[in-house]
Amino acid sequence: MTVPRLLIAGAHSGVGKSSLTLALVAALRARGLEVQTFKVGPDYLDPGHLRAVSGRECYNLDGWMCSRDYCRAMFASACAAGERRADIAIIEGVMGLFDGGSATTLDGSSAEIATWLDAPVALVVNSHGMARSVAALVHGYATFESRVNIAAVIANFCGSASHIELLRSALEQAQLPPLAGAVPRGALPQLPSRHLGLVSAAEQQWDDTRRRAFATAATTHLNVELLCRLTTAAPPLPATATPPPQPGTPVRLAVARDAAFQFYYPDLFLELEQRGVELCFFSPLRDSHLPPDCAGLYLGGGYPEVYAAELAANRAMLEQVREFCAGNRPVYAECGGLLYLCRGIDCDGGAHEFTGVLPCRAQLLTKRQALGYVEVTLEHATIFGAAGDTLRGHEFHYSRLSDDPAGRDGWRHAYRVRHNRSGTICAEGYQRGNILASYVHLHLASRPQALDMFVAALRHAEPAGFAKVPCDAAERRETPQRWVSPTV
Repeated sequence: MTVPRLLIAGAHSGVGKSSLTLALVAALRARGLEVQTFKVGPDYLDPGHLRAVSGRECYNLDGWMCSRDYCRAMFASACAAGERRADIAIIEGVMGLFDGGSATTLDGSSAEIATWLDAPVALVVNSHGMARSVAALVHGYATFESRVNIAAVIANFCGSASHIELLRSALEQAQLPPLAGAVPRGALPQLPSRHLGLVSAAEQQWDDTRRRAFATAATTHLNVELLCRLTTAAPPLPATATPPPQPGTPVRLAVARDAAFQFYYPDLFLELEQRGVELCFFSPLRDSHLPPDCAGLYLGGGYPEVYAAELAANRAMLEQVREFCAGNRPVYAECGGLLYLCRGIDCDGGAHEFTGVLPCRAQLLTKRQALGYVEVTLEHATIFGAAGDTLRGHEFHYSRLSDDPAGRDGWRHAYRVRHNRSGTICAEGYQRGNILASYVHLHLASRPQALDMFVAALRHAEPAGFAKVPCDAAERRETPQRWVSPTV
């Protein structure tokens, strides 16, 4: 399979690669190209913005949580999906080019994905206060790892025209990759942010005016023609797709999806659908009832702390979730979903009451409580596997539980969690019957056995016969873009 492709990587975090990637994608779309986007790492926010600009679902490529074959197959399948095959693929990196899950290897880094996909790299550097030194910096990155092809440089936060010429000359004189863009300070449209990163695309308006503003910034300050030429140098990728799983007997899964619960990997939804799971999206913020006839409930991550008052005010939904959990049906709650299952959350000087399924409260703090990759070993049989099975995931949160619910009301620890960065191990994950809650965001789409276990648990459950009610948010029930299963 041959797809023109380019990875936009940063010399380090904060160089503006997210805005630059959005600008390039907008410019390519303005030219009539079908652009398939990807995001390296476990990010949920940037993919939403890339989807809003490209008009196609954006998928995560993560070398620490997923295998090389999985990432290659997902890349190929996503590029081939939809009404039109992608004309070009743009991959946004994570942190610095060589930053990831290890200080000594490429594991989990943008560089690893670049090598797996044979993708040329456009390196974004912060050029503020820099002239010839840009050549030294780029030389280091270009020669550090021979398997990584740095094909171009984009200088962000530039000053005057003479500054830009100095940067260009420095790269040329040192026979380094060419300057493919020089973006003055303040030239890119700004996106609002908060404690977990950018404000999500679902909570702001991505209209034609904003898309044009990003496209104009790219066409003004980037050499789009050069970047496009570089994408065509990428060689064909080996075929890695495998037959999709057998769908089996249909079963329904209720999935919380609104501004408060929006952190999901889209490939998980596709893998579940291919196994015969009908996804029934609902809003804990606005709906008064759970979808009818569902055998399981999935409460993903998001911002329940931001919408705590609204969630607490929707008492009908809180009662529905409590009733559903009392039926011992499969329930999976991660991070934001974990908070929603607590008795409540204390944040912004107020106390807000939630479902009370978990016998503890949550507190929102100003200091980050966790960030990084984790490996999970199941302590007991759960809806995702047997005792001793391992899964991989990621944590990122500012809240903590007021106390440990394990040992009360039938709850116990389900996980032994090893933190990749520190090596520390702790007991986490909270299980009672078929309910599983944790701060960990697992990558389940790349673990077919775990998904098969979960779907089997759904099929053994008694569906909850809640009354059928109309939904006033049709966009939450959109069927995700389909693709060929990448399960390997």
